[in-house]
Amino acid sequence: MSSIKVICFSTLLVLTNNALAGTSQDTSALSYDALLTNYEYDFKVNYFALESQKQSLKMAYIYLKPTKSDMPTVTLMHGKNFNADYWTTTAQYLQSLGYGVLIPDQIGFGKSSKPTNYQYSFAALAHHTHALMDSLDIKESIVLGHSMGGMLASRFALMYPNTTKKLILLNPIGLENYLQYVDYKDTNFFYKNEFSKTPEGVRKYQQKNYYDGKWNATYSALTDFITGQIQGSDKEQMAWVNAKTYDMIFTQPVITEFKDLTMPVKLIIGTRDRTGPGRNWKKEGVNYELGRYDKLGKHAATLIPDAQLFELDNLGHLPHIEDFERFKNVFKQALSVE
Repeated sequence: MSSIKVICFSTLLVLTNNALAGTSQDTSALSYDALLTNYEYDFKVNYFALESQKQSLKMAYIYLKPTKSDMPTVTLMHGKNFNADYWTTTAQYLQSLGYGVLIPDQIGFGKSSKPTNYQYSFAALAHHTHALMDSLDIKESIVLGHSMGGMLASRFALMYPNTTKKLILLNPIGLENYLQYVDYKDTNFFYKNEFSKTPEGVRKYQQKNYYDGKWNATYSALTDFITGQIQGSDKEQMAWVNAKTYDMIFTQPVITEFKDLTMPVKLIIGTRDRTGPGRNWKKEGVNYELGRYDKLGKHAATLIPDAQLFELDNLGHLPHIEDFERFKNVFKQALSVE
């Protein structure tokens, strides 16, 4: 395990936002393949074999059994720019409360298969995750989705309401139906953008959009796998897969079905977040401001039956990374409140 990752996860609970501000690490030698073969996760990684679209695929996952026999499993769904490994501190906290934890790398992400000739959809990813749960004899789960994982978690809950004991959405994207406001872009557009990405560009994007201009070793470590794949031999493959998974965000909205959610739903929203996919190619004449999470959380709560909103002022897109102590306080409430 790299020294950066030791800093990231062993001290996350005691770091303040600025404790390591300005820290820089030399990442020029990082190089990872499409499956992140040499990138170590903090927990043991297992693999689930599946057949889909005439292809044999493998789905990487972490499974921590409940530490108390009467506690359910929480399934954690990662965002687009992340993988299972950024859930480490959250998983450790859940284990301390007695919960089991299931953390899949979705097909196309993390250490899972990266098929290039594949129709990516939230429904397909939800189906694979449910099959994984069946293989582990998990009949019911609290489902938590962050960012793009929030769209996936919502689709999962809509498809498998009897499996979803509770749905928790942490700064999910998809609280807006993006194609109402932005022009459709072909996958070639996203491929060009992905292939031209640089490690410095990734850092600057996340620093500006996720952390309000702040940066430290914790945040930097979460970009290492992206940097390594940009600098790795499978850069072209990763650019195409990443481009294809963008299409889901724009063409497969879930907000139009929020009214159909039947389980308790908890929204945890860092209100400083301004993540707005497509804001740079809005339709002509559209003045709507995308990504206003200070408004989006409240609006979503009115659309979802039996929803409860927890707002975290002055936190952005990743509350569980930016300030775990504040996140933990509302997370515990969201877990326990029916």
